[in-house]
Amino acid sequence: MGRFVVEKNSLRVTSPDSIKEVYECAIGNFGVPQYGGTMVGNVMYPKTNQKSCKNFSDFDIFYKSKPGGMPVFLLVDRGDCFFTLKAWNAQQAGAGAILVADDRVEPLITMDTPEEEDAKADYLQDIAIPSALISKSLGDSIKKELSKGEMVNINLDWKEALPHPDDRVEYEFWTNSNDECGPKCESQREFVKHFKGAAQILEQKGYTQFSPHYITWYCPEAFILSKQCKSQCINHGRYCAPDPEQDFSKGYDGKDVVLQNLRQACFFKVANESGKPWLWWDYVTDFAIRCPMKEKKYTKECADQVIKSLGFDVKQIEKCVGDPEADTDNPVLKAEQDTQIGKGARGDVTILPTLVINNRQYRGKLDKGAVLKAICSGFEETTEPAICLTEEIETNECLESNGGCWQDKAANITACQDTFRGRVCECPVVQGVKFVGDGYTHCEASGALRCEINNGGCWKGTQNGRAYSACIDDHTKGCKCPPGFKGDGVNSCEDIDECKEKLACQCAECKCKNTWGSYDCSCNANLLYMHEHDTCISKDAKSEFSWGLVWTIILGLAVAGVSAYAVYKYRIRRYMDSEIRAIMAQYMPLDQGEGATNVPHGNV
Repeated sequence: MGRFVVEKNSLRVTSPDSIKEVYECAIGNFGVPQYGGTMVGNVMYPKTNQKSCKNFSDFDIFYKSKPGGMPVFLLVDRGDCFFTLKAWNAQQAGAGAILVADDRVEPLITMDTPEEEDAKADYLQDIAIPSALISKSLGDSIKKELSKGEMVNINLDWKEALPHPDDRVEYEFWTNSNDECGPKCESQREFVKHFKGAAQILEQKGYTQFSPHYITWYCPEAFILSKQCKSQCINHGRYCAPDPEQDFSKGYDGKDVVLQNLRQACFFKVANESGKPWLWWDYVTDFAIRCPMKEKKYTKECADQVIKSLGFDVKQIEKCVGDPEADTDNPVLKAEQDTQIGKGARGDVTILPTLVINNRQYRGKLDKGAVLKAICSGFEETTEPAICLTEEIETNECLESNGGCWQDKAANITACQDTFRGRVCECPVVQGVKFVGDGYTHCEASGALRCEINNGGCWKGTQNGRAYSACIDDHTKGCKCPPGFKGDGVNSCEDIDECKEKLACQCAECKCKNTWGSYDCSCNANLLYMHEHDTCISKDAKSEFSWGLVWTIILGLAVAGVSAYAVYKYRIRRYMDSEIRAIMAQYMPLDQGEGATNVPHGNV
């Protein structure tokens, strides 16, 4: 079971109080919805030309707001002409947005561009204001308040029109190789040509995951053998496309379109498997330029030349295309038909061309700037690529009053981080040093090396060649005035007058002189100041004391030397005596007293 999903955005009536509430409205599939943003304006309902089917200048009515004023949201009634013409006339009159009030009680629908031949007006691609369809009941309520002279203020909000869960956007482009289907084919051909560069950059750097898709229909089984099905379908009626000229007797057939669509899908499959999916944009752009239907070049031979020029093997593409006459499923086109059926919040894809961004169908003008805004709104805040933060895409809110965030102008550091949706105030990480705080009123450097970044946000000063700092590297945070100073360590550290406060140099003979961050202490007359003991001593006494100490040391060394020599002589003497006794004992007996033994006399 398939279903068409009407993409909606939020409409908040901020005044008057009688209708103050949040309502739903359906996003028009033309103009430029401000995806990711909001728009505030005053509602006006014209006294004449209330369906906006004629140019308002014919009635001398204009809605362009004055400098500094809020834009006008023009409320018009449904009926009598195309939605696109209503929007164009409102834009020409100076309106900032158009609200179309439904003329019947029903669920909201999607306002789309017309399919009729007489709708090939140049203005279709020039509609730049956002449009929305509102319910009949809300339209009636707004008209009632305006008739009473009340000012009706409305906030159109597209911030949640697309999901933005993470740092990568997945998007699909449902397109067609047919270049003879009127303004829609022309718009998608121009879109591909102009959007190609941005799409390839986003894909190559991993910011997006893109996939092209192609709509096909199946031929009812009862008509498979009919001339119409045979000319519009391949694989025995399984995959069909309308005849490009809506004339079965001339030009290309629907099956030619199906085959070229299949060839483009296969090219993407092969390119994706080779790790270069972005080359699909080159192939489609080159094919549209080199192989147009009008020049009778919409052929396999022309497509093969484009494939070869991009460095791909035609045989790989043909293997993927398979046999279009076979009575079997084609895996690629079968997958395309399955994907066409909506799942979850996406809904069926029934409008060509269609963009699906983060599983939501895009509504609005198929234009590079408009589509890029929509894609950028799909990134999680602060993860957007640089292309989303350019002046052409969004306004840098950090440029005005720093976005209301904390800032250190001296160090050129700010907590304001520009995002596509606005700005966030987060304490930054600078040169590996993390700042901590609320991001609005306070951010403080923390961790190792914090003193390298603007001195850790602490006080520092230099005077007379001396430099002092209240930042201590081995502390993860906080500031402390160095010795000789007092204060909070952040905004100021004041010199302590050690002399005045009697913290040093207090002996009777001392003379104290305060210096920045320290002090100098001297003594009267012939005295010398000893800092360790905070006292003054005589220079002579110190000299006599010093020489006495020297002589004492010399005398001590001499006594020690003599004593050591005497001990040495004594030990040498004893050693020599013991050696002589041992030698003599070998040649003559010693007396009894000396330990000799008696030897008995025997006969000789």
